[in-house]
Amino acid sequence: MFTEDQLTLRESAAEFTRREVMPHLDAWEEDGLLPRELHKTAAAAGMLGVGYPEEVGGEGGTLLDGCALQEGFMSVGASGGLMASLFTHGIALPHMIANGSPDLIERFVRPTLAGEKIGSLAVTEPGGGSDVAGITTRAEKDGDHYVVNGSKTFITSGTRADFVTTAVRTGGPGHGGVSLLVVETDTPGFTVTRGLRKMGWHASDTAELSYVDARVPAANLVGEENHGFYYIAEQFVVERIFLALMGYGHASRSLELAAAYCKERETFGKPLVANQVVRAKLVEMRRQVDVARTYTLEVARRHVAGESVIAEACLAKQTAVDTAVAVTDMAVQLFGGTGYMHGTEVERHYRDARLLPIGGGATEVLTDLAARLLGYSS
Repeated sequence: MFTEDQLTLRESAAEFTRREVMPHLDAWEEDGLLPRELHKTAAAAGMLGVGYPEEVGGEGGTLLDGCALQEGFMSVGASGGLMASLFTHGIALPHMIANGSPDLIERFVRPTLAGEKIGSLAVTEPGGGSDVAGITTRAEKDGDHYVVNGSKTFITSGTRADFVTTAVRTGGPGHGGVSLLVVETDTPGFTVTRGLRKMGWHASDTAELSYVDARVPAANLVGEENHGFYYIAEQFVVERIFLALMGYGHASRSLELAAAYCKERETFGKPLVANQVVRAKLVEMRRQVDVARTYTLEVARRHVAGESVIAEACLAKQTAVDTAVAVTDMAVQLFGGTGYMHGTEVERHYRDARLLPIGGGATEVLTDLAARLLGYSS
């Protein structure tokens, strides 16, 4: 499914992960965040800019190159939290790249792709969930500034970010009144209210944010006022494909770990894999992984080819994240008590996978969206 160059990129990413990530990942998981230096190291190795235009500081390439890169990281054991926080620019920058001014590109996009700044995206609000059109954080125009008031929650990289691409309401109710503002985290009135502890994604710092009369330059508006909902929606396909990649990545790695363990582990005088029921479980895990990977990469290929795949991206995400939840569960079962121990890699994949049917649009919300797009609703 990948070209030779993309396979080379995949292996380069895997080698970077073996060398720069895996020796330290357990400590970062315990600390609950990544060191800023890792962003600089990844940028210097050409990891952060893959799939982003060279004219804005990226390495070039398409979504499929980004898929190959992510597969490389996941194939050798990267955690969901590592992927979410090291690559948070994947949700913080695309709106600026597509619609932002040259000033925003120079101030935020280039330094982030160079590993010098960390960005995050703030859409979700307490009580709001997946309802992007219903956000209540307000930005009122006051001269050459906007005055922002409101709060956000579940914000990835929220405690380390230098800037937050924030969804705000600048107009009336509904999707037509939403804008995007880049809020620098040293802005008076902006506060990281608290860091949030989670079931999984431990290496990813997650925060609740507060905006109290935060004055943000009008020059930090991304694109046109009241067009923010559409800018966010434009990026959902790519975000969901990457979450699908993370899903089958967790599943594939868990299958690899479980298969090796079942060959080595002896019970009742024979290896686990000598039992037909164990072999059948491994085959079922493999079937689900291969189906999820094949479908996800086909949807990615169609997106790169210019097709509209909004519904298909929803289905790919569901297929892959359901696979992640099921396969990591089966892997823990095959490991037995060892798989339930905190600190084992398979236990980490199990915890990390559970977020995926929730993040980036809950499965139930995306299923309903797909139904409307496919003409199955009244």
